[in-house]
Amino acid sequence: MVRSSLFTTIALAITVSGCGSHPQTNVDVEKAAIRLADANWLAAAKARDLERTLPFWADDATILPPGDPAITGKAAIRQYVAGAFTTPGFSISWNTDKIEVSSSGDLAYSTATDHITFNNSEGKMIVADNRAVAVWKKQPDGSWKCILDMMSPAPPASAK
Repeated sequence: MVRSSLFTTIALAITVSGCGSHPQTNVDVEKAAIRLADANWLAAAKARDLERTLPFWADDATILPPGDPAITGKAAIRQYVAGAFTTPGFSISWNTDKIEVSSSGDLAYSTATDHITFNNSEGKMIVADNRAVAVWKKQPDGSWKCILDMMSPAPPASAK
């Protein structure tokens, strides 16, 4: 009887301590954190503030722009974004519509539509509307950073 009680106590202690080492992901909290990071990223990009914009990508992130080669790593992303920000007529905005967080709470993706304008080499205003997917990874400090940023042209608006 004593042995059975001792076994039950040990099993209960292991179960309780095991629960503490694997906390459940609060998906709503993580979605809110990503939505806030996304909003801050958008504000920095709209302001064309390179130093505020770059930290939203992980150091080894990849951007897959439509029709162009992949841009990978912080230095390449810096060059790409700096070039965009200095292009005459450049502006960007996006609307994130969906965020999904993995059950493990360390990866997520968001979908969005974006609107980009810039002047081409002849000074003509170019407008690009895209569909976008961002893959987010939770960092050791608890922040979320984009590890993959992919855009594809949105289909033309249909006439009604």
